[in-house]
Formats: sequence, structure tokens, C-alpha cells
Amino acid sequence: MASEAVNRILNAEAEADKKIADARRRAEEIIEQAHQQGAVTIQKRIADARAETEKIRKSNNENLSKYWKNADRECEKSLELLRNQVNNNTEKAVSAITDRFF
Repeated sequence: MASEAVNRILNAEAEADKKIADARRRAEEIIEQAHQQGAVTIQKRIADARAETEKIRKSNNENLSKYWKNADRECEKSLELLRNQVNNNTEKAVSAITDRFF
């Protein structure tokens, strides 16, 4: 009887060790699967972020182009006003000089 009890204990311990090993293996598989899914999720988020970044960059470049065109237009208007003032002042100076000496 004692040996039968010892055999049952040994069998129970062997079965427990087998179940523990199986549980560890399953836990490692679950961890590995979660790791892989996490990596896929991270890669997807990186791809989404890159796409959004490119979209924002394109929008910023378009806005910058519009800004430069407007700035160029405003500069040309200011330059034209200055040219007109210079020409007007030159004509006045020439008239003043000719009227004074002639």
C-alpha cells in the first residue's frame, strides 16, 4: 500500500510537472503572439504617422507657395510705388533745376 501511495504521489508530481511545462509553453506562445501583434500594430501606426506627415508636409508646401506668391506680388506693388515716386521726384528735381537756372 505504501508503495502504491508513493507511486500515486510520483505520478501526481509527474502529471503536475507536465501541466506546469505545458502552461509555461502556452504562456510563452501567448507572449510571443502578443509581441508579434504589438510589432505589427507599431509598424501600422508608424506607416499611418508617415502618411499623415506627408499629407501635412504637402499642405504646408502648398501654403508656403501661396505665401511666396502673395509676398512677391506685394513686393512688386511696393517696388512699383517706389519707382513711381522716384520718377516723380526726379521729374520735379529736373523741373526745379531747369526753372532755377533757365
